[in-house]
Amino acid sequence: MPFIYILECSDGSYYTGSTWNLDERISQHLSGAGGKYTSLHHPVKLVYSEEYDRMDAAYAREKQIQGWSRRKKKALIDGDFDQLIHLSKNFSQFGKTGEA
Repeated sequence: MPFIYILECSDGSYYTGSTWNLDERISQHLSGAGGKYTSLHHPVKLVYSEEYDRMDAAYAREKQIQGWSRRKKKALIDGDFDQLIHLSKNFSQFGKTGEA
């Protein structure tokens, strides 16, 4: 089954990706072979994932989350759906970075 995932990098940044095999992909990121961004911001920690029936749905969700502010990603990771909704409704007051 395809997955989307969010990694927290050593500098506190988030990396969002999609994969068919979550365990294998996380191992690649941990070894430094997962991609340029995570190899430069290594080590990484899996902080969130969602499973999908189809890869196109997972990829669409990946792209959606990649466009979110850091604060909105943090709300998703924390399961704070009230804050997630608040940030969705009030995006313009926070600006692109999601910082007040």
